[in-house]
Amino acid sequence: MRCLFYVEHNNGNVADTAHELMALARGIGVEAHALICADNAADIDALAAQLAGLDVVIGVAGDGLGSYSPSEHLRCLIAAIEARVPDLVLLSYSTAGIDLAPAVAESSGLPMVGYVTRLAVEGNEIATTSQVYGGKLLANAKLTLPAIAAVMPGAVKANPAGQAGNPTIEMLEVPPGSGPRMRVKERLEPETGGINLSDATKILCVGRAIGGTEKLPMAEELAAKLGAELAGSRPVIDAGWLPKARQVGKSGTKVKPKLYLMAGVSGAPEHLEGMEDSELIIALNSDEQAPIFNKAHYGAVCDMFH
Repeated sequence: MRCLFYVEHNNGNVADTAHELMALARGIGVEAHALICADNAADIDALAAQLAGLDVVIGVAGDGLGSYSPSEHLRCLIAAIEARVPDLVLLSYSTAGIDLAPAVAESSGLPMVGYVTRLAVEGNEIATTSQVYGGKLLANAKLTLPAIAAVMPGAVKANPAGQAGNPTIEMLEVPPGSGPRMRVKERLEPETGGINLSDATKILCVGRAIGGTEKLPMAEELAAKLGAELAGSRPVIDAGWLPKARQVGKSGTKVKPKLYLMAGVSGAPEHLEGMEDSELIIALNSDEQAPIFNKAHYGAVCDMFH
């Protein structure tokens, strides 16, 4: 069985989501083929070498393909599917995946399932579990192969970084499109201040219920003593108490630290989606009915500031 997955990359680095799709393909025991679109063959070689355990790379080189373009990358993906006829097509349910997955499903006539958090092959079908309504419900589905699955970022544990691959690279000629073409004129990087919550092993996250910004110095002191990064839920970020780079949740960063300690976080689905895979979850909340206690491994009904 052959799986083709779309590789996202930026500034010469393969995205974490590509490593996750690679790990998923290997985990379900299928032959892993990857589509890499880049400006030239040398860039494709360098990107392919970052994916450990990959069988084959389908490379498409062309001026401007190194930056993501919905119309151009869609043409490349459709061409790769037509040329290789995979049993399963995987994309990350990222910004690019939201563009590409429904469009390629419509073009190819293949069935598609999105928001996937679990996927298994059962004979000539895939069985999937998807998060819907912001994680409030889980939907199970079975699709007859060939099919397309858009996988939630962070749903699969990626292979350790630093492993090198040596796949076979097969170049695919894709004629330029005749219609309007989108080109990237400028890329604006977010101001992170050097913060990368996805790499943190310990996180202290504060919610709106802590009261106000006057409580942040105490939270910062506790985080420093724990050797943890300070983070916030979406209401905290929306209120301007902490910068966007410190947001955990569906619209922020998805994290998997060894310790995730929360103070004043209620446990909205938006937040749970970003931290539910943490190894140890400890919740502090003065509301004994807070939904977060249903997710936490340990919890205390208290006010950490008194």
